[in-house]
Amino acid sequence: MEEYNLNEALGNAKSFRQKIEEKSGVKLSDCYQCGKCAAGCPVAFAMDYTPRQIIRLLQVGLFEEALQAKSVWLCAACETCYARCPHGVGIPKIMEAVRIEADKKGIKPEKTLDLFTNLFLQSVEKYGRVHEMGMMVRYNILSLKPFQDATSAPKLFFTGKISPLPHKIKDNGAVKKIFENVRAKGGNV
Repeated sequence: MEEYNLNEALGNAKSFRQKIEEKSGVKLSDCYQCGKCAAGCPVAFAMDYTPRQIIRLLQVGLFEEALQAKSVWLCAACETCYARCPHGVGIPKIMEAVRIEADKKGIKPEKTLDLFTNLFLQSVEKYGRVHEMGMMVRYNILSLKPFQDATSAPKLFFTGKISPLPHKIKDNGAVKKIFENVRAKGGNV
């Protein structure tokens, strides 16, 4: 049986907490758990842990639970929580930092999350905006669910919500420059 080393465990917890605080620029102890973030979050109903609960997990050292939480992937970064926080805690930045760490460890709630993200970014880079129908078709085929949107697609098409042809923005140079800058800084797009 492996011997438990309390000092090592505390050191790992401290370094993970420091990593999250450094990446987010937010001090976790600034949150005093008032719950206003959770009350205002538009996607809290779908989360396994509310924003304040994610912070609490991090505060008490339950990092694996925070990394496994679907909530960090559901956060829309709308900043409603930040606007309501009486102490100005940047919860979207914390969620992003945890999401980055989870991604590094290969922890994702959906196996096709990278596929969706990559197709979305390819569409934006090519057209300057998302071509919804093209992205939807490619995603469904590549995720091996070709008929996933078969019932909703006709209604979206006939009401003009999606188009079979992409709409390009007039000057895509600015968008291409954003992608070039991200790649130059080591980003993966």
